[in-house]
Amino acid sequence: MMAFEGLTSRLQQVFGKLRGKGKLTEDDVNEALREVRLALLEADVNFKVVKQFVAKVKERAIGQEVQKSFTPGMVVIDIVNKELTDLMGGTQSKLVRNNKPPTVIMMVGLQGAGKTTTSGKLAKWLQKQNHRPLLAAGDIYRPAAIKQLQILGEQIKVPVFSLGDQISPIEIARQALQHAKQHGHDYLIIDTAGRLHIDEQLMDELQQVREAVQPDETLLVVDAMTGQDAVNVAESFHQQLALSGVVLTKLDGDTRGGAALSVKAVTDCPIKFAATGEKIDALEPFHPERMASRILGMGDMLSLIEKAQAGIDADKAAEMERKLRKAEFTFDDFLDQMEQMKKLGPLDQILDMLPGMGQMKGMKDMRVNEKQMARTEAIVKSMTKQEKGNPELLNLSRRKRIAAGSGTTLQEVNRFIKQFDDMRKMMKQLMGSSGKPGKGLKNIKNMFGKGMKFPF
Repeated sequence: MMAFEGLTSRLQQVFGKLRGKGKLTEDDVNEALREVRLALLEADVNFKVVKQFVAKVKERAIGQEVQKSFTPGMVVIDIVNKELTDLMGGTQSKLVRNNKPPTVIMMVGLQGAGKTTTSGKLAKWLQKQNHRPLLAAGDIYRPAAIKQLQILGEQIKVPVFSLGDQISPIEIARQALQHAKQHGHDYLIIDTAGRLHIDEQLMDELQQVREAVQPDETLLVVDAMTGQDAVNVAESFHQQLALSGVVLTKLDGDTRGGAALSVKAVTDCPIKFAATGEKIDALEPFHPERMASRILGMGDMLSLIEKAQAGIDADKAAEMERKLRKAEFTFDDFLDQMEQMKKLGPLDQILDMLPGMGQMKGMKDMRVNEKQMARTEAIVKSMTKQEKGNPELLNLSRRKRIAAGSGTTLQEVNRFIKQFDDMRKMMKQLMGSSGKPGKGLKNIKNMFGKGMKFPF
């Protein structure tokens, strides 16, 4: 999760100093909290929120909890973790569900925040939970907004209700609700108009749409990269529309991410979803406790396990583990792995979920290039069946033929084969002959310290 890169590394430095101390004085705590305060302000967290946050942590850290502890440094980290979690809402805030379907969700926000795309992503997410959503095109002002929603609907096979751009959004919402009831849709997602700034006309219209359909959820879509502006926008919308939740978009695109930490504290509106990429399924329910854990560099194993369970075939995984242990991993297996990984999402986001990965040197260079991935795939697909099963067969003339067949150069083919070989060795070392992770992270650290890269 790139949004907190700077904050994570700053906090890890602060806590690194605390961990080494057997006993903490009040001065130690004060100094650490001064650093935490600066780190949060640099991450563009609202200054009032920072002030309250530091005061709460200080109160608990200088109180009984730390004094009685054998590991005071760890207790302070735990306090910061709990307070960060509370700051973002404490527990996951789920979508409301109406007992009399359809549940109506009204999407609001400024132009450019990603409202239409997020409406499509939310429909896709609901579909995965076995619901039957209907999208309604209520933005009649932005050229191509209706078309954009229709294209998204086709892509994810969710129907889109539209009456064109000559009928009022209030009437469109009313008729969309009727249509959803008649056709058995249990969720209705209404995409509404945005402006480049908040104005009376926009708010009046949104209030009228609200009155016409009485939505169960009014979700504000805000661009996390706009930092403090995102919080100000949330405050304005909340005052006038009584929002039920927030969806943060572009949470993968900035190194600060302060909006995620401020928006709940300032508006008291829970963050319900976060969008972490361009793809249609890059929308995740927001879990404050998991996000706090990621920010503090403790990883997010629960989200990783959920992703893996949704995307990975357990039998294949067991067979792969056996092959890695015995170093029988072939190019065919590699293609298989690439397919499985694509289901999980971008590798850099996956790595961010592993505890301690952020501290590793070399990990910063591991942003995965999608184009490079496609070239790598082309190289493997240009091999014969025999070659894929026996990497040892790849002499110079075979490599030249593979380069010509895949539209790459001989150097690229050579580099890939070398990286593939390095990866096999690394995996064997990592697994250990017993099948239990060997010297684990230490081995990975050594590999990346020597300039080892993944073969794509």
